[in-house]
Amino acid sequence: MKALVYHGPGKKSWDEVPDPTIVDPTDIIVKVDTTTICGTDLHILKGDVPAVTEGRILGHEGVGTVTEVGDAVSTVAVGDRVIISCISACGACSYCHQGLYAHCLAEEGAEGIGWIFGHLIDGTQAEYVRVPFADNSVYKVPEGVSDEAAVMLSDILPTGFEIGVRYGHVEPGDVVAVIGAGPVGLAAIMTAGLYGAARIIAIDLDENRIAKAKDFGATDGVNSGDADWVEQVMGMTDGLGVDTAIEAVGIPATFDACTKIVRPGGNIANVGVHGKPVELRLNELWISDIAITMGLVSTSTTPMLLKLVAQHKLPAEKFATHRFTFDQVMDAYDTFSKAAETKALKVVISG
Repeated sequence: MKALVYHGPGKKSWDEVPDPTIVDPTDIIVKVDTTTICGTDLHILKGDVPAVTEGRILGHEGVGTVTEVGDAVSTVAVGDRVIISCISACGACSYCHQGLYAHCLAEEGAEGIGWIFGHLIDGTQAEYVRVPFADNSVYKVPEGVSDEAAVMLSDILPTGFEIGVRYGHVEPGDVVAVIGAGPVGLAAIMTAGLYGAARIIAIDLDENRIAKAKDFGATDGVNSGDADWVEQVMGMTDGLGVDTAIEAVGIPATFDACTKIVRPGGNIANVGVHGKPVELRLNELWISDIAITMGLVSTSTTPMLLKLVAQHKLPAEKFATHRFTFDQVMDAYDTFSKAAETKALKVVISG
């Protein structure tokens, strides 16, 4: 089969590799019909994730058709169309019993981490993929849900909702600011309304992303390149600050920006993946009763979000802006890595 293979920092290629096979009785093999690229894949290619070794097939998002099932698999069968979750879960360890699949203890070599695809085992940017713990790690796609909508449930929609909206304790009537209107930030914007946010402010340096955010549910947009951007946000909150500030970029400046606009008693929900330390001015924040949360998505809300997508309550397909075939995967990476120029949100790669 063909697959996108990591060959060290800055090096990748679309290679001929052996087909995956069943290793454990809880495994399935899935023919990947649709996959996509995540910002985390770009971090890997920069060498920011040293656990990813040379020769690893990248990717942790996908929709496909089951072609083979292990003897212990009971919930899916050959021919089923499934969402491959970015998080694998055994369903039996102490963390899985808490619904904290992100820290599943049973993953092979994972040492308590549920994100293994394209990280610790071969991933989904391939024609076929082996899926461990299939009964707890894939979701059947309902009739009427397109691949383009379904693949957004592999990672970005549950990430934005769980780590941004839920961890940010969004409540009815709240004012929410999302700093970074990329795919995950837009996912937080799209799902903040599920918990009754009255006002959702998208903050970004890119006017195109701000305009997109309003199409995804933002009520207001602020360009953080403006000298008075903090004053603009405060003016939308009667000078109090936002109830929840969601960081969706992963750089020190955007986390610091959240601390400038959150109200006393408010919440900062860090969703972005940071590659370097961030200054935390506790000497200033402690007296304001600020709660700070962060985390790796567990995808425990995927079934609920899938129901909303199936009922057309969440238009997940809107994230797809560019489309490629598998043999154009290198072009897809080039487009996604230049999102400011190409205006790409999610690139869809189909077989």
